[in-house]
Amino acid sequence: MGSRTRSRRGVDYWPGFVDALASLLMVMIFVILIFTLGQFALTDAVSGRDKALARLNAELAALAQTLSLEQSARASLAGQADELRASLAREAETRGALEVDLGRARAALEAQTEAAARLGADVAALQRLKAELEAEVARLAGALDTSEKTRGELAEVSDRALAQVELLNRQLAAVRGQLDELNKALETARNESAAKELKLEELGRELNLALAARVQELARYRSEFFGRLRAALGEREGVAIVGDRFVFPSEVLFPSGSADVSEDGLRQLTRLGETLKDIARDIPSDLPWVLQVDGHTDRRPIATARYPSNWELSTARAVAIVKFLRDQGVPAARLAATGYGEYHPLDPGSTDAAHARNRRIELKLTNR
Repeated sequence: MGSRTRSRRGVDYWPGFVDALASLLMVMIFVILIFTLGQFALTDAVSGRDKALARLNAELAALAQTLSLEQSARASLAGQADELRASLAREAETRGALEVDLGRARAALEAQTEAAARLGADVAALQRLKAELEAEVARLAGALDTSEKTRGELAEVSDRALAQVELLNRQLAAVRGQLDELNKALETARNESAAKELKLEELGRELNLALAARVQELARYRSEFFGRLRAALGEREGVAIVGDRFVFPSEVLFPSGSADVSEDGLRQLTRLGETLKDIARDIPSDLPWVLQVDGHTDRRPIATARYPSNWELSTARAVAIVKFLRDQGVPAARLAATGYGEYHPLDPGSTDAAHARNRRIELKLTNR
């Protein structure tokens, strides 16, 4: 009887199996919880990175808009600031380099996003592995019995499960390390982008100040030149200063329908050349100024062998003035001639007075 009791007690391993299985299930639940928390943290980090990327794109769009506004402002001053083209080219190269750096930063962010996607795939693979382990545990639980063979298999599976848990822990630690590296790289990219934007703003401010200084300096000499020119031409009808241009009738220098300078026109051009040379001596040599001579006609057509259209006539008059000033000693590099024909009238009317106003020569002291 005692021997039978000892035998029954010797084979009663069921409570131990239940405890081992419960412990294994608790370990698996803990691993599942760790995986869930890791996935939540990874999702939150990826979402934060997307938001940061969206903010960076918005800041880049604002920067592009600011650059567009600055370019529009520079375009409106192009006629007065051509001498700064070399400086603008260097600034454009600098901006190009900055844009290249920003592009690299974007590429780095995209690479980080791809890395985050790969990490998400790894987490999904870990979840699949967890599901497989749970299925294996369920299968073993269904086949559990009191035999020694079953206990051995369960112990082996338990060892494999523990090894898998350890492997998953190492993989999770590696994922966390990669996330830390991605966050550091993102912060570095943000700092570099902010520094480049600040440098670009400083360059824009310096360029605007240089433009304003050049324009003001040339405007002072233009005002003096126009004042002397008005005194040289005397009180004539139609002589006026319109904005940055000095306007006077073509009849002051040329007969009707001709580009040959009249006798009185030669005297006026001589005074103009002397006045221009006096002003040129006062203008600093590093200021790239030029006197632009524009010829205009009225809308009445002209069709001669020498002047097939008003374009030829207006251009020939402008060129005649430029050549005379060159012969008077004004440097040819400081002179420019343009013919507009009848296409830029001051008076849209068809009266004789309107035609007289539109037949004109315009002088503009501007930047090259």
